[in-house]
Amino acid sequence: MDSMIERLAEYAAGLRFQDLPPGAVHEFKRRLIDSIGCLVGGYDAEPSVIARDLARRSRGNPPARILGTQEPSSPELAAFANGTMLRYLDFNDAYFNKASGHPSDTFAAVLAMADATGIGGRALITATAAAYEGYCALSDAVEREKGWDHSVQCVIGSAVGAAKVLGLKKEAMGNTISLAITPNMALEQTRTGELAMWKGAAGPNAARNGEFAALLAREGMTGPGQAIEGKFGLWQKVGRFDWEPFGGRGRPFRLTQTHIKFFPVVIHAQSPVTVALELQSAVNPEEIEAVAIDTYWVAERYVDRKNPLWHPATRETADHSLPYCVIAALLDGEVTEESFSTRRLRDPRIARLLDRTTIREVPEYTRAFPQEWPCRIEVTLRGGRRQIAEARYFRGHAKRPLSDEEIERKFRVLAGEPLGRRRADAVLKMGWNADKLKDVRELLKLLRFGRRGR
Repeated sequence: MDSMIERLAEYAAGLRFQDLPPGAVHEFKRRLIDSIGCLVGGYDAEPSVIARDLARRSRGNPPARILGTQEPSSPELAAFANGTMLRYLDFNDAYFNKASGHPSDTFAAVLAMADATGIGGRALITATAAAYEGYCALSDAVEREKGWDHSVQCVIGSAVGAAKVLGLKKEAMGNTISLAITPNMALEQTRTGELAMWKGAAGPNAARNGEFAALLAREGMTGPGQAIEGKFGLWQKVGRFDWEPFGGRGRPFRLTQTHIKFFPVVIHAQSPVTVALELQSAVNPEEIEAVAIDTYWVAERYVDRKNPLWHPATRETADHSLPYCVIAALLDGEVTEESFSTRRLRDPRIARLLDRTTIREVPEYTRAFPQEWPCRIEVTLRGGRRQIAEARYFRGHAKRPLSDEEIERKFRVLAGEPLGRRRADAVLKMGWNADKLKDVRELLKLLRFGRRGR
């Protein structure tokens, strides 16, 4: 195997629970609870229904369950179905350095493999930490604005996490990584133009493929030895890069540096929505005449006002539209799943204000990003009065983190009604004590909240 794969494989195969400091273990628990909440919240979405319908047609040996209905499936299709639920609301955690993405998408692969094998909580935590390192290390190293989608990060992270659950050693771990990379270079077209359902399914599909790569490697399948450094390897597609040091031995684990979303919108809209809600309490929405949003380089995406992001026709496009999310926040005083309903997408009040919204790049903000996520919004009211607010970090940013109580509150909003109070309490208790679980399936069996066959 090439040196890049060898280094990642050696690290992942050798990682132990004892290498994780208590703070990293606690941060895992926060992301586990958050991800389960997002999964329950996305259960009824049409892409989730489609994914479950496909997953229930297969049976694994051993099986993994479709969460919600508890129906058996193969580990890889369970990962796809569960991941689609988890990802649909665009509410799970995010990471951005040179490239962005959602490392908690890897939970779909790790949990499905854990369900199939019956590992304990400490093994689950260790596998997830390895998955996050694989995912985020590529985000640290390679700029994404080159035509490839962040599901490439996800397939690597998911493969590493699934292989870790299976206990694969260095050689098999290396084959897993190679078998994940070589067949799965995904296109950024997934998130361009009017966004389709696939926007929320691309990461889950990567989790499925990472799971499959680990299963192949366990059976002895070998992958191309130069999947990164070879003539037609990953370096040739995305440019030469190197791994930054992995977590451990005094270095922070990347799992502790992801951002837990407070709003169900794209990561670039988190600061603008945070600012808009601070403004909303000081203005009468009916008096708003114009909105000016100052942000970093992401403003380039809004130069062409014919871009679907200015007039979203799908839920998938709307939650990726920075101006739409800001206007919804200013009008409603909140951003929830209802903000992206068909009724709201057609609301003439939103359309009117979108026509009167401008987005401007501030060079100082671009230079500060991604160490800071600055945003300034100026609202012009009837009669010419202006209100201004700004923020350097959004709520949920690793430097402005949600409290444990806020994590629980978000979980209960998303999952409390489907699970019922008693079961929601039980899930939270197990989540906060995940390192004490003898078998992860003790937690997963609590996640029954949907009808079989739907």
